[in-house]
Amino acid sequence: MASNGIKDKVAIVGMACTAFGEHFDKSASDLLVEAATGALDSAGIEKSDVDAYWLGTMFSGYAGVTLSEALKTDYKPVTRVENMCATGSDSMRNAAYAVASGAFDLVMATGVEKLKDSGYSGLVIPSPPSDGTESSMSAPAMFSLLAPAYCEKYGVDEKKMKDVLSRIAWKNHVAGSKNPKAQFRKKVAMETIQNSPSIAGMFGIFDCSGVADGAAAAILCRAEDAYKYTDKPIFLKAMAIAAGPNEGFINQDYDFTTFQEVEKSCQDAYSQAGVTNPRDEISMAEVHDCFTATELVLMEDMGFSERGKGWIDCEEGRFDGDGPQPVNPDGGLKSFGHPIGASGLRMMYEMWLQFRGEAGERQIDSPKLGLTHNLGGQPGRCVSFVSIVGNELG
Repeated sequence: MASNGIKDKVAIVGMACTAFGEHFDKSASDLLVEAATGALDSAGIEKSDVDAYWLGTMFSGYAGVTLSEALKTDYKPVTRVENMCATGSDSMRNAAYAVASGAFDLVMATGVEKLKDSGYSGLVIPSPPSDGTESSMSAPAMFSLLAPAYCEKYGVDEKKMKDVLSRIAWKNHVAGSKNPKAQFRKKVAMETIQNSPSIAGMFGIFDCSGVADGAAAAILCRAEDAYKYTDKPIFLKAMAIAAGPNEGFINQDYDFTTFQEVEKSCQDAYSQAGVTNPRDEISMAEVHDCFTATELVLMEDMGFSERGKGWIDCEEGRFDGDGPQPVNPDGGLKSFGHPIGASGLRMMYEMWLQFRGEAGERQIDSPKLGLTHNLGGQPGRCVSFVSIVGNELG
């Protein structure tokens, strides 16, 4: 059973995003101020107009005071949200539902992360206590299991799979080269990607997303109030989140060729938005390409490709920036970078630009519906967020 949803009840009327990258000269507070100030300016409002705030961060602060201290929010409510790599999306989801409930008129959702000078290498983090059944492998190792499992199930040659994964990385670097805010803004040759140093299984360095610092922010209000703040709002059609039961590594039926949480969250989101054929109805998507094999599997979980045929669509360019259904036109996690708390809002920022016709060199012609997808965790043990947005009501 799907949730009731808040279709066309909430609008985004202002957004901003910092450049993602190695910001050794900026603190989390600096990044929050930059993103929040940009979002306020985008909506043409003052800080005093905002009724409540949400802060998404995994490592870069605790409690709402992380935001209230940085922005000097004058004793307004601030809620800190954390949901692994889906943190930024959940910040926005909570803010949107607060508006839809009638509790607040105008709110801000933010996300921030400082990873480059945190003392961690990549996304290595302390593990919470467990019963010992969870995998102790690194994130690249766990997600690398997707590739050989896919090859085995669908009869794809491993060399061909390596070519497909490299093409996904190549596509997202091409997109990143057109994005002035991306962490990596250069095209990378297929040969360079294919011959990059091995990380885990079929994964080389270029199969892994960037580790970055950054922040993003959004201003939300009720849909009927949207045109008070901008002549080009975007409207929320669906927001769905699914948390799995953590059975992947102990369930003999799990084969590492799908994210069941993604399937469930997509089914919910499509039901809320009235989407019956996502391959035809979703104009573009920003998805959680933490690794190249993740993006491949997501194309099938989301219904953009038939089971076992996603690799063909990837190879034929269906998801290229100039293809029939562009995926990660801003470069994705792969090229834009992945400051955990900010990534979900960064995805929505691309929707904001695209639906307003402000994406510059990477602008997509007349998008109808856009989808963002944020994943936290690992295969068989994750949370999955999906939103669907558009620039027209109805």
